[in-house]
Formats: sequence, C-alpha cells, structure tokens
Amino acid sequence: MKKGLLLNAPLNAVIAECGHTDQICLCDAGLPIPAVTQRIDLALKAGVPGLLETTQVVCEEMVIERVILAEELPRVSPECHGQLLQLLQQAESKQGKPIQIEYIAHEAFKQQTHQCKAVVRTGEVTPYANLIICAGVAF
Repeated sequence: MKKGLLLNAPLNAVIAECGHTDQICLCDAGLPIPAVTQRIDLALKAGVPGLLETTQVVCEEMVIERVILAEELPRVSPECHGQLLQLLQQAESKQGKPIQIEYIAHEAFKQQTHQCKAVVRTGEVTPYANLIICAGVAF
C-alpha cells in the first residue's frame, strides 16, 4: 500500500505525469467535463469530498505555478474564494515559490478544461467552485 497523503491511484498517476505548465482541473459536481479529457470522479454525495479538502491534498503532492479561477467565484461564493486563497497561500509558503492567480470568465474556464490532462470531479456543490492548477517545477 502506498504510504502518503494521496491514495487515489488515477489522481496520483496524473500528478506524476505532469510536466511544467500541464493543467489539472479540480471541479464541483456540476461542471461539464469534455468527453476527450480524462475524468477522475471522486464524488460520493453532495459535499463529499469537498473542493477545499481535495485542493489541500493536491497541493501537498504537486508543485503549483499558476491557478485559474472563474471571475464569478469571489462575487457569488466569497467564502469559498477566501478559503481557496488561504490554501494557495499556504501551498505557496510550503513550496517556496509564488503561485500566480488568474481569473477568467466561467464560459472561458469551461473551454480551458479542454486543455487539461484531467478533470477531477468532487462532490462540491458551491457555485463556481472550480480551479485549474498549472504545474510548476521542483527545481
């Protein structure tokens, strides 16, 4: 058995395969997932697992250079937005490298998922609670 925080085999594999600038989307239960993109479905029921706990685990496993969020998130779901920013600040501190935050319209966000290596569906039910993580490098 793997020793470590992240136990999900498909998600472990995608993270391990990421090169610099590759993208992984962590999304709520309702985001449409392109048919051509790998789907890793973690959702069990509404809220389980949540986006924040999923993001926290992924941040422990991955060097992050940039994160893309929907520009609607701060206005529609400010609490979730604030918690995501806190998690990203903690990740930035741990990895010792800055994490750039970019905001784009939700429709553009959905189009950007076509460029992702995988879309990880959580049980999150907060509106616009999605992020695209762009891989950095550990050196």
